[in-house]
Amino acid sequence: MQNIETVRNNLLASIATSATPREILKLPELKQLMSVIATLPVEERGAYGKSVNELKQVLESAVIDRETELDNATVESIDVTAPWGINNKPLQLLPTENGSQHPLTSELENVIDIFTRMGFEAIESRQIDDDEHMFATLNFHENHPARDGYDTFRTEEGFIPPAHTSTMQNRILKNGKAKLESGGQIAAVSYGRVYRNEDVDATHEHTFYQCEGVFVSETATLGQMLGTLRSFFETYYGQKLQIKTQPAYFPFVEPGLEFAIEKPAALGGKPGEWLEMLGCGMIHPNVLQAAGIDSTKYRGFAWGGGVERLVMLKYGIEDLRHFESGKLAFLRKFL
Repeated sequence: MQNIETVRNNLLASIATSATPREILKLPELKQLMSVIATLPVEERGAYGKSVNELKQVLESAVIDRETELDNATVESIDVTAPWGINNKPLQLLPTENGSQHPLTSELENVIDIFTRMGFEAIESRQIDDDEHMFATLNFHENHPARDGYDTFRTEEGFIPPAHTSTMQNRILKNGKAKLESGGQIAAVSYGRVYRNEDVDATHEHTFYQCEGVFVSETATLGQMLGTLRSFFETYYGQKLQIKTQPAYFPFVEPGLEFAIEKPAALGGKPGEWLEMLGCGMIHPNVLQAAGIDSTKYRGFAWGGGVERLVMLKYGIEDLRHFESGKLAFLRKFL
C-alpha cells in the first residue's frame, strides 16, 4: 500500500495533465487509503483520517483549477474591433440549449418546496428596506451594535439592504392578523438575499441567502417549533436525525435557541457529531405587539438560517466563495 504522500504526488501529477481531471478522483487509490483506517491502532486513526481528508480537499482544489485552465484554453479570442456579422450580414443570435440553474437556486427551491408542503406560505424578501422593519419592529434597541455601519450597509438615503430576512416578519404578522382573529393561524417562510458588512473568506460572504419561518396561533409551543425543524432537516437530508438546542440571545425571540442536528450519515457523520444549523425561539411579545397582535392571547415561534450552509454541508463544498465565483468548473458539478 502506497503512503499518503506518494498517492498525493501521483494524483496531483495526473490531474495537472489530464483532459478529464475529475475522473482522477474516482481512482481506487483514495478508497484504499480510507480502508487502512480500520487496520490502525485506535490512537492513530484520528490523525490518519484527518490527513486523508486534507488530501481529498487538496485534490478537489487541483481539479477545479485544472478544469478552469481547460475552460480558458478553449475560449476563442474575439476581435472586438471587427465588423459585426459575416459578409456584412447580421448574425442571428440563438438561445442556448445548455443552460442550467445555479445550485443555490435549485436548492432554495427545494427548501421552499419542503416548507410549502408543510403548510407554510412562501414570501420573497425585499432587496431594500427601512430601519423600521429591519430593526425597530424586531425589538432591536436603538443602540444595538447591529445598527452600526460596521455590521449593516446603508444607502445615502438611509435605506438598508436587509441583513436578514426577518425584515419581512412584521409585514407577515400584520397581513396574517385577520386569520388569527378568525380562529386561524399565521404560517409563512420568507426567503431571499441578505447583505452583511463582512470580510470575505472561505466561510464568510457579504451577500448570501437566508430562509426564515414564522408561525403564530393561540396554542403555538416550543415543542411544535422543534418538531417542525426536525421534520424539515430529516426531509432535506433524507434520514432520521437527532436534534438538540442550547440557549442563545436574539432580540426578536424569548427564549432564544441555537438549533443543532446530528451530523447526517450522508455527510460522513458519526453518532455524537453535531452541526449548528440556525437560530430560533418563541417570538418576543414586543414583536407581536409591534404588529398589532395581542401577545396575551397569541404566541408564536420563528427561525432563520443560511441556505449556503445547507448546500455546503449537503455537497461537501469547502469554500463559500465558490458560489459567487462564476467558475464553470464548479457549476458543472451540479449538472
